[in-house]
Amino acid sequence: MKFIRQYKYGIPYETVIFATFMTKDEQYMHRCIELAQKRAGAVAPNPMVGAVLVHDEKIIGEGWHKQYGEAHAEVNCINSVKEESKQLISASTLYVSLEPCAHFGKTPPCSDLIIKHQIKKVVIGCRDPFKEVDGKGIEKLKAAGVEVIVDVLKDECIDLNKRFLTFHQMQRPYIILKWAQTADGFMGTGNKERLLISNETTNRLVHQWRSEEAAILIGTNTALMDDPQLNSRYWPGKQPIRLVLDKNLSLPTSLQLFNTSAKTVVLNTIKDTEEGNIRFYQINGEENILHQIAEALYRLQIQSVLVEGGAQLLQSFIQENLWNEVRIITNEQLNIQSGLASPVLTNYIQTHTQQIGSDRIVFGKNSNHHS
Repeated sequence: MKFIRQYKYGIPYETVIFATFMTKDEQYMHRCIELAQKRAGAVAPNPMVGAVLVHDEKIIGEGWHKQYGEAHAEVNCINSVKEESKQLISASTLYVSLEPCAHFGKTPPCSDLIIKHQIKKVVIGCRDPFKEVDGKGIEKLKAAGVEVIVDVLKDECIDLNKRFLTFHQMQRPYIILKWAQTADGFMGTGNKERLLISNETTNRLVHQWRSEEAAILIGTNTALMDDPQLNSRYWPGKQPIRLVLDKNLSLPTSLQLFNTSAKTVVLNTIKDTEEGNIRFYQINGEENILHQIAEALYRLQIQSVLVEGGAQLLQSFIQENLWNEVRIITNEQLNIQSGLASPVLTNYIQTHTQQIGSDRIVFGKNSNHHS
């Protein structure tokens, strides 16, 4: 498959160009994935889904899930068909990146809508593991006489919703570790002086990452030393939930993460209450604290978390093998010779790299977790 480098908001990204060996089904499914990605970070706790309606090798409708609680991709796709083409719907093939739902939630079942419009063939990227669906949508379609093809671009469709799938299959959030380091492997100076490592363009990319995740997690020392805002102010989109591990509730309320710009959850061992936009969630601080955090986030319906520091917290996640992805930003032109050492990564597979000026970003996955 051929890749081409493009730029968006000054940040490079790779997009797939269809190769001649891709089947028609794969091409239309790839379009579903592209559509779904339009609302990355906006539909959680629902999955990202895209749908395409095709008649005689011509797309007559497209749709994607735009906002949690609103119409699903299949609804938007069918509704997008122009008046003069509506008579073609029943003779068309519907492509959808995730199994259509079969239950009443915030919206009616999409499988019922497909049957209502008498669509004869549905091509699905992958099954939905959510217990209310999990094959029931496929069964309902087949029982109504619809031809169903499953697992077209399955790996790509799974990767699209790795957060949603991990949350429902492993009963914990999808965990991404992120840190910035100097060329000689330090995250900070080791004193109260804050070290700016990444450049302005990379910072914008980090804020895009934040907008795509449900929450950001830091430890007590990072909150106290850096006083971060923990928001996505350099990128349009939603603000993630701010998470801080403060076992003894020692952090002063004057810190920026306690302002009213976004919701904050304080993981602690003392109290369980809600005060304004701050949720104090009590955990047992004696043992397996990271697994307790993961369990707490599952209960809070937080599907993904970006762990931004500090070094000790990041290293703990690595040691517990409790992570899915890692993103390491290295300023290749900055050396400080001593300071706060970066985490040591294990069980790691590098997937790709990205260069932004003096910053080199390494992306990787946990070799034991391929979700």
